[in-house]
Amino acid sequence: MADPKLLVICGSLRAGSLNRKLLDQAVAAFGPAEVTYANIRFPLYDGDLEDAEGIPTEVQTLHGQMQEADAIVIATPEYNSNISGVLKNALDWVSRAKPMPMGDTPIAILSATGGRTGGVMAQNSLRQCLTPFQPIVLQGPAVAVASASGAFDEEGNLKDERYVKAVQKLMDRLRAII
Repeated sequence: MADPKLLVICGSLRAGSLNRKLLDQAVAAFGPAEVTYANIRFPLYDGDLEDAEGIPTEVQTLHGQMQEADAIVIATPEYNSNISGVLKNALDWVSRAKPMPMGDTPIAILSATGGRTGGVMAQNSLRQCLTPFQPIVLQGPAVAVASASGAFDEEGNLKDERYVKAVQKLMDRLRAII
């Protein structure tokens, strides 16, 4: 059997994003897969832009990647108790492409934030934002890395064994469901 197609989406655009480091941990824990890191650098959604120019090529690319994925992993930062604007914008754009992507696709959600809760509120918000797509969102184990600026070593690996085990368990569940 061929390796599963795993799409990973980082809700932060920063080059040194802690959520990107967390995604790298998840990819390693997932094991053999055909991995694609999504690009969500899109223009802001604007119905007039869509009417005048159609759906941007970058959005169509992500839509296709979502359609082809056997599973998706999304890491979201928490900005003001919610998901990042770029992640919400990407979901809004992709929802305009037909057919609606991600239906019945297994999705794992993770977060890494500087706060004490590790992004739990952003994860809950992301679950709501995913509802119209009708994916299969894994309910746990929760991977919400708190005080994330000190959670990774110099090589980008999680230092706390509890987080390492939670990531591994979540990725094992994701692999099992596909």
